[in-house]
Amino acid sequence: MAHTDLDRVVALAGIYQAVNCVTRVARHGSADVEAMEPCIYSLLQVDADDVEAVFGPPGAVANGARQIIAQLTGKPERNLELTRYVVLLMKLERTLARRADLLARIREGIVSAQLSQEQSALLGPDMLAQLAEIYSATISHLEPRIIVRGDPLHLRNPDNQNQVRALLLAGIRAAMLWRQVGGGRWHILFRSKQILADARRYLERAANRP
Repeated sequence: MAHTDLDRVVALAGIYQAVNCVTRVARHGSADVEAMEPCIYSLLQVDADDVEAVFGPPGAVANGARQIIAQLTGKPERNLELTRYVVLLMKLERTLARRADLLARIREGIVSAQLSQEQSALLGPDMLAQLAEIYSATISHLEPRIIVRGDPLHLRNPDNQNQVRALLLAGIRAAMLWRQVGGGRWHILFRSKQILADARRYLERAANRP
């Protein structure tokens, strides 16, 4: 099935939203629940009706769309750390795509997490710990390794560590979706104006929904 520019910007926004939440947890000890929930939700979606539904209701990745706009326009300011994480996640996803063994382990972990969702809250510590373990057992062994920078006090907290790892797994999931709908690094370089317009259109559409 053909995918649209809007599909691609939703997937890209999913990556940016996940890494933005990572930096918030690492530097401040918490991330906005409304931003974090669609990222974790996306990990449990296997048969979504369309690209946007992967993240939940319309407008779910508005935070990520705003990050895209900031990176492309410099307003209010660019955050090079976010871009670094996004590029690393895209590289990791390409490496992961060649590892059928790790993909199978991730699928098994996600199926188990789906079953656990009946007893665990989506952002509850048990669910986040389970998703973090999937990341630790698979993605963390691949190169390039992602080194998350932040406040050591927050990064030493086990619950925060689980949040960060679960969010990085969500970033990988969004990077995989980005590739599946036709996105790539060259796409970002040469179609930045289109991406900017689509991110703005996504936010306008989300704001006008009843």
